[in-house]
Amino acid sequence: MPGFPTAEKLRSRAAVVLVNGAECEPLLHKDKELLLHEAPAMLAGLRIAMDCVGAPEAVIGIKDKYHDVIDALTPQLPSGVRIFPLTDTYPAGDEFLLVHDITGKIIPPGGLPRDAGAAVCNVETLVNIGLDAPVTHKYLTVAGAVATPVTLRAPVGMSIGEVIEAAGGATVPDFAVLLGGAMMGRLCPSLDEPVSKTLGGIIVLPSSHSLIVRYSKTWKQIHHIGKSACDQCRFCTDLCPRYLLGHPIEPHAAMRALSFGSSVETLVAATLYCCECNLCTLFACPEDLDPKNVCVQAKPAARELGLTFRGQPDEIEPHPMAEYRRIPTRRLIVKLGLEEFRNVGPLVDLPRQPKRVVLPLKQHAGAPALAVVRPGDRVRAGDLIAAPASNKLAARIHASMSGIVGNVDSAIAIEYA
Repeated sequence: MPGFPTAEKLRSRAAVVLVNGAECEPLLHKDKELLLHEAPAMLAGLRIAMDCVGAPEAVIGIKDKYHDVIDALTPQLPSGVRIFPLTDTYPAGDEFLLVHDITGKIIPPGGLPRDAGAAVCNVETLVNIGLDAPVTHKYLTVAGAVATPVTLRAPVGMSIGEVIEAAGGATVPDFAVLLGGAMMGRLCPSLDEPVSKTLGGIIVLPSSHSLIVRYSKTWKQIHHIGKSACDQCRFCTDLCPRYLLGHPIEPHAAMRALSFGSSVETLVAATLYCCECNLCTLFACPEDLDPKNVCVQAKPAARELGLTFRGQPDEIEPHPMAEYRRIPTRRLIVKLGLEEFRNVGPLVDLPRQPKRVVLPLKQHAGAPALAVVRPGDRVRAGDLIAAPASNKLAARIHASMSGIVGNVDSAIAIEYA
């Protein structure tokens, strides 16, 4: 779950800590760069995580193609920590697949890694734990139609437009931006939107690019064409990673219900455990339909009807063809029309610091944090500016620059002074 507070995750007991360094989204390189340049901090954070959950063992999952990273990291590994080479496929970074690939265990539908005896942490989280300092900056890759694809350490709250300029700016006059990744990202509504603690990538594309067109479609358009054009080929289900893992998810059944006006029970029954990886929509479907969004739209109804998994975890078995239906990243890049862009992202210093940051009070799962500062307060970088409400799942927010607090509403603005 993106933005799930790490402190809550590490309160559970686990037999093993898994480091998710797969980063299977096309064009993104943040985790690989951190493993290469911040290994001591990551390993220090990993040791703390192991101690918290009581795990005697840890495994770092990283794509086998990154020989330089594996070679550099291996001599630094302490006792009880090893590397597991992952295939260069999508979505290798899905934590359900990661747990199964490394441990052989399957997280039950609707479950968490702890249900399989594992705790999963991402690379940047462990770096932050190892540094033992407030989280004020975010590592992210800026890719696509930019002059210099790079990975940057940007202050949380810095505007997306400023980050793009730090990568040399867009190379096309009319462009749009995907936040998070080509497969599981979202359209950036404004270049003034701030960098959040969960953002891992910024992809700049021409406004006419097929991905931008796909992400711009409304639910009304998706629903209308989905009802009329689905030919029930089952490719969306046959390539679904959660279906191949043995979970009760069948996107084609949701499309069938959409097409034939079936009851809501039929529509939602196969959708609740969709992981929203978008493989069905952006790779599998030959008609350019949107099974993922059909599943997403049906999830609230599925929860309301209580259509949860009723079986036993030991009943779940992977599909016999699962290993042969993984999607190579290289093929995915071609399918998405991204092959013209440089697939690199070296870690470089931010060329200049922003004069203003805007820090949303909700950058995580759970409830928004509550501001503990007021307009006009002077703060220093690292100061606590918002904290969780009592007994609420949330995360602390710290100032990412020194300055004067401006507006305080759903976000806290800090101006350089």
